[in-house]
Amino acid sequence: MTQQTENVPARTAPRGSDPPTNHPPRQRTRRATRMSAAVHPAVFLALLLATWFLVTGAGMVQPYIIPSPADTWAAFVDHPAYLWSHTLVTTGETVAGFVIAAVVGVLVAVLMVYSPALEKTFYPLILFAQVIPKIAIAPLFVVWLGFGASPKILVAVLMAFFPVVISGISGLRSVDPELLELTSTMGASRLRTFWKVRFPAALPELLSGLKVAATLAVTGAVVGEFVGANSGLGYVILQANGNVDTAMLFAALIIMSALGVLLFAVIQVAEALLIPWHASRRNRG
Repeated sequence: MTQQTENVPARTAPRGSDPPTNHPPRQRTRRATRMSAAVHPAVFLALLLATWFLVTGAGMVQPYIIPSPADTWAAFVDHPAYLWSHTLVTTGETVAGFVIAAVVGVLVAVLMVYSPALEKTFYPLILFAQVIPKIAIAPLFVVWLGFGASPKILVAVLMAFFPVVISGISGLRSVDPELLELTSTMGASRLRTFWKVRFPAALPELLSGLKVAATLAVTGAVVGEFVGANSGLGYVILQANGNVDTAMLFAALIIMSALGVLLFAVIQVAEALLIPWHASRRNRG
């Protein structure tokens, strides 16, 4: 009996089948990664909210300095139409400024990469314009363009323009020179090389710059509203500050932050759709 058992050949897995492993399925791993990515910010926000409750509930600070979460929530509940109308104004100015900055910034980056003379001429001017505090030149825009939406959009454009240009130039120059030589050897035109090689290679860095630009566009629109406006979240903040209504001020700040996060998320979704092949997307699972 023992000899017969020893002569029985061991079972082998069918050809073409994967050997059994103890690792969890890839879908389960991805699901766990997504859950952890959502749980960590939620835990941090819960701790932050609990700290806010404790600090204000214990009377460590006066209500006119930091309002309680209940008072801030009451500002949302008591004035929904007021906040909504001003949020729409700031959102329109932000989106318009961001779109203009993105389109013009990409065009300027392309021109600078393909024309060193233009880069030497305009790059110092762009850097000089970026260094100037926007709150200092916003009053000039109000004088030139009036109290409408134009000066706020222009400030948003100036705030968002620089990151787009810098990321665009860096991305367009990150292409492997040997790859460019190969396309030239194969007879590809400059335009075809741009669309098939340079622009796809520049997308990761360009989209990173667009994320930064989206958040800065919100700041630019609000800064423009600080200088001269009768609507928008910047106007709400100025009115709340003048009335020492910190609950309304906090409500406006929360909406501003949510608007920036929303625009950032839109760019991140576009990144997932446009460059699913990039290493940064694969490493996220």
